Amino acid sequence: MRATTASVPANAERTTLGRFLRRLALILGGSYLGVMGVLLWFENSLVFHPTTDKQDWVPPPAPEVQDVVLPTQDGAIHAWWWPTPGARGAILYCHGNAGNLSHRGAAIGKIRDLLGESVLIFDYPGYGKSAGRPSEQGCYRSAEAAYDWLVDKQKIAADNIIIYGGSLGGGIAVDLASKRTHRALVLVKSFTSAPDVGQSIYPWLPVRWLMRNRFDSLSKIGKCRKPVFIAHGTADSLIPFELGKQLYEAANEPKMFFPINGDDHNSPLPAACFIQLRDFLKKH
Repeated sequence: MRATTASVPANAERTTLGRFLRRLALILGGSYLGVMGVLLWFENSLVFHPTTDKQDWVPPPAPEVQDVVLPTQDGAIHAWWWPTPGARGAILYCHGNAGNLSHRGAAIGKIRDLLGESVLIFDYPGYGKSAGRPSEQGCYRSAEAAYDWLVDKQKIAADNIIIYGGSLGGGIAVDLASKRTHRALVLVKSFTSAPDVGQSIYPWLPVRWLMRNRFDSLSKIGKCRKPVFIAHGTADSLIPFELGKQLYEAANEPKMFFPINGDDHNSPLPAACFIQLRDFLKKH
């Protein structure tokens, strides 16, 4: 006699498959929630990348550069003041995310020479020689303290202050310009909001809903009533070019958008960008 193989009922196969799929869904769902939890827990570490003076520090780019201490509720904020003889105004420089102000010596030298204005560059809490820990509100408070120092200590007229923001500093510059009088707002390789940047990096996560650090320039730039100059690299791999364009479209006139062809996020700004900025400021 030949042995017969017992057949498995179809409903039993479906039950087994259903259990497997439910377990798989639970594993995947748990992993997804776990990843979100980790990102939320370490959000500030992902957003801010400070370098303290003990980790790396570059000497001032010129002997005329002066150390300035700005008191805030976060602690003492360190800044560099680079005066230009005969200048009537000043550039308030809000730098980008990584490093500290000492790494921007060459950059502030270029814009100072081109525009013929004095420059005040400041660090954020936890950056360089500044006390405290980085936070969105701490960055805003640092910018306000730097602005007040220009007006109160250096007696520079508010409408002679050019507010400059690069990358993360653009979100800080827009916030300040939306609240304080200024001559012009300059934004380089910046964004509509921090969650928009995060969403482009993690498209599979609901970053726009979860992210606490907002730096919501898109909702604030309409309150800026002075000339706006925005430049952005067409090959920016960190902050998509489209975000810079959207920010420009939301700005009031007079304004100018300068696409930097082939430029990535950390590429040095070409001379043409500074020339366009200078010509724009001359007209407005």
